[in-house]
Amino acid sequence: MARIVFDLPPHFGFATELQIYISHVNQGGHLDNAQLLTLVSEARVRFFQSLGYPEADVGGLSIVVGDIVAQYKSEGFHGETMRVEMAPADFNRYGFDLVFCMTEKTSGREVARGKIGIVFIGKADRKVALIPDSIRQLLLARAGAPGSPAVPERVSSPST
Repeated sequence: MARIVFDLPPHFGFATELQIYISHVNQGGHLDNAQLLTLVSEARVRFFQSLGYPEADVGGLSIVVGDIVAQYKSEGFHGETMRVEMAPADFNRYGFDLVFCMTEKTSGREVARGKIGIVFIGKADRKVALIPDSIRQLLLARAGAPGSPAVPERVSSPST
């Protein structure tokens, strides 16, 4: 079976920290795959909050997740703090991909990476809508362009 191969951007414009709780751990003793999505969803909410918007009203529109891709790089365990970095990428007229990288805070060990396909929709009609230019500009500022003072460089993590 072919494995997902997913490259990360060299820079990220947003980071947040989340702890792995016991409810996030499966019978194997590590981060459950469904709970990975829960943690990434929380980070996504925080990403939009950092832009000054709740997900239900981003420039007068709502957002929905069209797809998600995740690739595990190592196990995550109860009590560990995850640093989740995010950067918008691959823009189109109606949305973009929100690329993420999750690492264990203390060691820098990469736990997972992936991307979330974000689509903008009208709040009233629930139909696909164009990204407002003001929102596109905010997202581009967070897209991780090298040399931007508002965008911290991603610290390299050891391979697993």
